[in-house]
Amino acid sequence: MDSSPCMIHLGELNHTPLGNFRIAASDVGLVAVEWADAQPKLYTYLLRLKLPVEQNQKQIQPYAKEIREYLKGKRHEFTFRIDWATLRPFQQKMLKVVYEIPYGETRTYAEIAAQIGHPHAYRAVGRANATNPMPLVIPCHRVIGRDGKLHGYGGGDGIPTKEWLLKMEGAVIA
Repeated sequence: MDSSPCMIHLGELNHTPLGNFRIAASDVGLVAVEWADAQPKLYTYLLRLKLPVEQNQKQIQPYAKEIREYLKGKRHEFTFRIDWATLRPFQQKMLKVVYEIPYGETRTYAEIAAQIGHPHAYRAVGRANATNPMPLVIPCHRVIGRDGKLHGYGGGDGIPTKEWLLKMEGAVIA
């Protein structure tokens, strides 16, 4: 069972192939990754957690290092912990399944819905995916439409960013 976080540490990851990021982590693990230009969205999410927040680049450094390696195509899996307790129950259940999608592979919203035991909840899966606070790490870009096409991506430049990530991973996309 995850222990409860008591503080959120904030830091930066800049000059990546997809731009600049802000990273938040508790003492338990990663809490959020957000594009720097969406920083207000990150702060709104962190306020919901009702925990003190401090700037602490040193605490964020291990996360930033692995995410940078991933974006350079040098890392296929992350070794740091995720603070799952910061997610709502349905989102946690669904995002744990998304987290397990292997590098370079895709799944459909319907496949994820079936895997969590709610085969008709593919729209809810889409909504939960859209509010994923840890894109890149919890690879919501690997979730595609039943038609094999790319649908929705809230990070970076949207669909072009999703396509870039999948191509970087060598995924076959329609």
